Amino acid sequence: MRTIILALAATGLLAACSDSGTPAKPEEKAADALQAGEYEVTAKVDSIHSTDQTTPKTKSKVDEPAKVTRTCVPAGGIVDPTAFAEAGETCTTTDSYMRGGRMSLQYRCNRAGDLLTQMVDGNFTADSFTGKVMTATYFSGQGDYEMTRSLTGKRVGECPAAATAGEKAAPAEKAKK
Repeated sequence: MRTIILALAATGLLAACSDSGTPAKPEEKAADALQAGEYEVTAKVDSIHSTDQTTPKTKSKVDEPAKVTRTCVPAGGIVDPTAFAEAGETCTTTDSYMRGGRMSLQYRCNRAGDLLTQMVDGNFTADSFTGKVMTATYFSGQGDYEMTRSLTGKRVGECPAAATAGEKAAPAEKAKK
């Protein structure tokens, strides 16, 4: 009996010395999610190349000005997939990881019956994010491509009263160069 009590006491002392039960500091907690609110998202195309030796089936161009959109980030801090999608695409999240200032998001998108995948790799703070978006297409016909875009997002305020958690990204009134 005494051996069991000593073993339990030793286990308790080891657990007390361990930092696994130490609560996170408030500033560390904030790095696990974006603050809810409206974000201005700027996307610039870095590269596009054909994967089937035909003309890529996209309206995006490398030399065009950056596109600016706005999206609402709900409580919980996960950015809606539409913030990363091209016009006319509907996307669903297949995997998401946002912790410790790192984000890795994966989406499956559909554009007029054609399949695309989006992978976002980046960093974030409580009120901003930066990342690379890698797109790959799997079209039933010609035009398959891979595209890389640079993205930045910054919180610009509260979401408009009519906004909901699933609101689509809306074009902003301006484009940046």
